[in-house]
Amino acid sequence: MPQNQPSPPLKRVDAERNREKILAVARAAFDGSEPDISMAEISRRAGVGMATLYRNFPGRLELLEAIWSDEIDAVCRAAETVTGETPGAVFTAWLHQFFIFSSRKRHIASELLSHVESDSPVFSRNRAKVMAASGPLLTAAQHSHEIRQDLTLRQILDMIVAIAAIRGDAAYIEPIFLAALDGLRSPAGTTGR
Repeated sequence: MPQNQPSPPLKRVDAERNREKILAVARAAFDGSEPDISMAEISRRAGVGMATLYRNFPGRLELLEAIWSDEIDAVCRAAETVTGETPGAVFTAWLHQFFIFSSRKRHIASELLSHVESDSPVFSRNRAKVMAASGPLLTAAQHSHEIRQDLTLRQILDMIVAIAAIRGDAAYIEPIFLAALDGLRSPAGTTGR
């Protein structure tokens, strides 16, 4: 191979680095107060040209889907690494991480829903991943009689998403979330049944 010709692995590393810079800039903008940020501004902040941006993400929808999927993967990985003293504590610790995710990604979910239906593959595929990752945590918590048996995982996750959608600052929303967690605990006297 001639010396002046870059090797393909270096090109791949550079392309991946550009992709990650774009995602980091877009994620920060959508997590903050800039949900309407333009693709041109994302390109500028990431320090890449528009051609590079569109080579990685042909449109805004693809960029939003990539951020959503990456964040879902992080929530799923958290289900494998979250810790607690009991199965119920592990499950509620993971629910706290899911709540933070749901709160921060409200703008992305809203914009995605303006482009696709709620049963779109980007939502259904990622919902299935979350259910598969967190299902064993709920099962263990219910088997230990720490979490009530009469709620399904879907009901619990829907409740968390609904709480995360409430408008207000953390001081307003956090007590609502904690009250919901209290409501998940098995009623007194049911341990061992």
